[in-house]
Amino acid sequence: MRRIYLDNSATTPVDPEVVEAMLPYLTSKFGNASSIHFFGQETKAAVDKARHQVAALMNARPNEIVFTSGGTESNNLAIRGLIQAQSQRSTQPLHIITSTIEHSAVKNVCEDLEKSGVEVTYLPVNENGLVQVDDVKNAVRENTVLISIMSANNEIGTIQPVTEIGRLVRELRKDGRKIWLHTDAVQAVGKMSVDVEEIGCDLLSMSGHKIYAPKGIGALYIRRGTRLHTQNIGGRQERGIRGGTEPVSQIVALGKACEIAKDSLDESTQRLGQLRDRLEQGIAESIHDIVPNGDRTSRLPNISNISFRAIEGEGLLINLDMQGVAVSTGSACSSGSLEPSPVIRALGRDDELARGAIRFSFGKDNTAEDVDRVLEILPKAVENLRNLSPKFRQATK
Repeated sequence: MRRIYLDNSATTPVDPEVVEAMLPYLTSKFGNASSIHFFGQETKAAVDKARHQVAALMNARPNEIVFTSGGTESNNLAIRGLIQAQSQRSTQPLHIITSTIEHSAVKNVCEDLEKSGVEVTYLPVNENGLVQVDDVKNAVRENTVLISIMSANNEIGTIQPVTEIGRLVRELRKDGRKIWLHTDAVQAVGKMSVDVEEIGCDLLSMSGHKIYAPKGIGALYIRRGTRLHTQNIGGRQERGIRGGTEPVSQIVALGKACEIAKDSLDESTQRLGQLRDRLEQGIAESIHDIVPNGDRTSRLPNISNISFRAIEGEGLLINLDMQGVAVSTGSACSSGSLEPSPVIRALGRDDELARGAIRFSFGKDNTAEDVDRVLEILPKAVENLRNLSPKFRQATK
């Protein structure tokens, strides 16, 4: 059976060039990067090179990049680390502003911090999944220290106005306010231009396995002068911000993946957008009672999220998988949940549409032939599932 992978927002295959770059650091170049002899300095040089490659992708300084185990750790280090650092200087509860559609790696951290007295405002989004900058401005309090808004949503692909929020933060600082901006850019990095200077963020999270590097490696951008409380307490690795022996092969892989992403960004963005549009046009022409989710213009080129009325998304996912097509019903981190997607619900969709949402996410290995094959399978799969729904059959009589 021919298999088609359209779940690249969950994870991506490791690029062969990335594998080639990391292999020597799994075999002959095995030194501990903290050692001062030849073997250690050899791997330290590789780590330094990777730090430059990661920094170049987001227009950062190399010494502003800290390697982590992935997006979840980066988000924890950014949010929890900043709050703990600031709580040492404050006698009042601290306040965070975030949104209702953040990834669980942000949302759950904020909810956990609430248990210790931190105040959190969860901003709504409009029907297109966009946070309103005026809502951010109006939510700022005297005790606000952190704004955490994702760069692009992992389920619907909507690109958030983080650059405008960055301008707001800079204006507030002119008035003497001490507020920091964090953005979870795990889905954005490598799929769109991400420039930390243009955004004006103080903290930015990214993950390797979303851009064809292995799972288990990521990075956190930390603007110079931003103080964080260490979460991994151990040695003095990563300037004392993140203790633990450096996973050199993984770091080398992330650096190479970032280099490839930077060099191919324009071509990749155009090609993925064309595949996405081809799929959406075909679905609109062949299936009725569908509702696209997310903004139609301000969105990532590789994600399409569509609700199919009168079906369960999980049933459609399984049906497609049996025919060789892999998609998802939302975030991979929430798979197994029977609840409707909170992201789709936040758009104002009812439970039926939220449960019937499917995310198609494209990657570098996908082709127009893949799209055409999906368009052969999908209409029949939807029709079969709808025929099993008494409610839908009654409505179409």
